[in-house]
Amino acid sequence: MASENPTGSLFTTIDNKIATVTFGHPSSNSFPRELLDRLTTEFNNLSADPTVSVIVIQSEGSGAFCAGASFDELLAVSNESEGTEFFSGFAHLINAMRLCSKLIVGRIHGKAVGGGVGIASACDYALATKNASIKLSELAIGIGPFVIEPVVSKKIGKTAMAEMTLAAHEWKTADWAVAKGLYANTFETIEALDAAIANFSAKLSSYNPEALAEMKKVLWDGAQEWKTLLLERAAISGRLVLSDFTKKALLQFKK
Repeated sequence: MASENPTGSLFTTIDNKIATVTFGHPSSNSFPRELLDRLTTEFNNLSADPTVSVIVIQSEGSGAFCAGASFDELLAVSNESEGTEFFSGFAHLINAMRLCSKLIVGRIHGKAVGGGVGIASACDYALATKNASIKLSELAIGIGPFVIEPVVSKKIGKTAMAEMTLAAHEWKTADWAVAKGLYANTFETIEALDAAIANFSAKLSSYNPEALAEMKKVLWDGAQEWKTLLLERAAISGRLVLSDFTKKALLQFKK
């Protein structure tokens, strides 16, 4: 399966019960709304695919894993409804990942910012390179990581989430992410990461699919309210993105 257009690329391959989903965008693998929607649909489709036991999510290139929301689209938001609609894309994606019947393994090969940290957190298991630093820079641009907060807090805890959010200009190392539980392990090179991903995914795919599906439910128990909570959070970001502070900050970041 494959889909590609100017708003980004999305490819899926299936081999030996392992689906590998690869997304990409020229701007550091950031997400315009359309790409968020396509990735959400892909998880929903794979969830229902009986030939798939495990999903690996990865991004293109050797630079950033994901730079989060598209700054171009954020700057184009002209009213609160448009802003809420844009951030709802991340809400729908995170909910699709947690509700997906298949376990999701994250291949985090490079830096992750904002929504990229949310995607990594929504994986059931994530492996990364030593270069995969993380940052929640939302407060620095006048909004906040409201939509992704529940999934990041579930993975690393409220205290670590607060530390990342309030130190909005500070990168946290991949080793910090391991210590807090976001990554299961890190590797010196992308080649070593790929070998570990292949080995781990193959082992997972050899297990009883019914047991994997039940384990998935257990891992995300307690998140049922996210169906409405994340959309409520999207409305907060949708309102704040219209502020003069945010517009000026986004233009500054784009320079």
